[in-house]
Amino acid sequence: MSGSSSALQAAAVPPVDVSQTPPPQGFLIRIVGAAAFAHLLNDLIQALLPSVYPMLKTQYSLTFGQIGWIALVYQITASLLQPWIGLYTDKHPKPYLLPIGMLATLVGIGMLAFAGSYPMLLLAAAVVGVGSATFHPEASRVARMASGGRFGTAQSTFQVGGNTGSAIGPLLAAAIVVPYGQSAIAWFMLAALLAIAVGLTLTGWTLRHGQARAKSLSRGHAVGLGRKEIVRAILVVGVLMFAKFVYIAAFTNYFTFYLIERFSLTVQQSQLYLFMFLAAVAAGTFFGGPVGDRIGRKAVIWVSFLGVAPFALALPYANLFWTAALVITIGLVMSSAFAALVVYAQEAVPGRVGMVSGLMFGLMFGISGIGAAELGRLADSHGLVWVYNLTSYLPLLGIATAFLPKTKSVR
Repeated sequence: MSGSSSALQAAAVPPVDVSQTPPPQGFLIRIVGAAAFAHLLNDLIQALLPSVYPMLKTQYSLTFGQIGWIALVYQITASLLQPWIGLYTDKHPKPYLLPIGMLATLVGIGMLAFAGSYPMLLLAAAVVGVGSATFHPEASRVARMASGGRFGTAQSTFQVGGNTGSAIGPLLAAAIVVPYGQSAIAWFMLAALLAIAVGLTLTGWTLRHGQARAKSLSRGHAVGLGRKEIVRAILVVGVLMFAKFVYIAAFTNYFTFYLIERFSLTVQQSQLYLFMFLAAVAAGTFFGGPVGDRIGRKAVIWVSFLGVAPFALALPYANLFWTAALVITIGLVMSSAFAALVVYAQEAVPGRVGMVSGLMFGLMFGISGIGAAELGRLADSHGLVWVYNLTSYLPLLGIATAFLPKTKSVR
């Protein structure tokens, strides 16, 4: 009986078809790399705007305060839309937002190239901001889906693409726009067209594989925080983002002016020093994610803020050589925090990748925009050297990291 029973059980269990076993969900460098490349093209275009501020200031006789308003319009447009787009696409995925976002950027760059007045500059900045707001949440989601569980590495790879674009932008502006004038901005529309093509490729992959990848990743990772802990985490992350991006806004928007005023450099010479800083930011971002995967997000955040504080405090008193050395160090160390902050927030609120990504990038743009406007107002009344003395204390706010709740994960 036992033999026949075993035979019946064996017959009742269908044989496993190995060919239909789902493949391992590993890190897809081709997809993450494509998302990072699209991010590079997007942020290269975004970096164009602050890179041409000195030219626009002269051409339109603008004050620092008016320059700050251009930055504010762009950043606020981007920041207000991103969390809502991310929240909506969490419930109703819209993969085609990737190429659509770059299409908006294409239109904004065309408007900027041929704007003839200050209000038109503001409108062009707003349209470019809409394109950025549409692009970031969906692109960050694609990078996470292709991560194979290595969320920090995927996020830092994605982010380093953007930072690399931000570093290249000023060099291209110095080579193309500064010598040939405002209409030469139209050449950057080619970068937007290439980004649309890459976005269409990523959209096709998402339509074919995205849902299965997202379900696979959701089965084994973060369990999230309680409601009170989430509120505390959001407040602390807000403080850290404020410190990081107001400080970085001082560089991305006014570092060229600072160098021209303090060391009598030309516009093109100052762009090279801005490139040094932004290239260091890109490198620091790249290493921040993998290190966070190994040693934890909070450890990276601690080092990125308090580790940079001595260099930030020394910067306003340095000569030109040491200014270059210090800004490279500051860029390397402080930039490592962003990937860690994004992944920390995604782990704190699992299942809301689009909303969290949109909120984090939105905070980045919003804080940067408000910071740029206020720093411009302060520069008009107190001078840029005073502004850099003031902002040198911002990294000390990294002490707030002590209040971040610990996220839990299951493997």
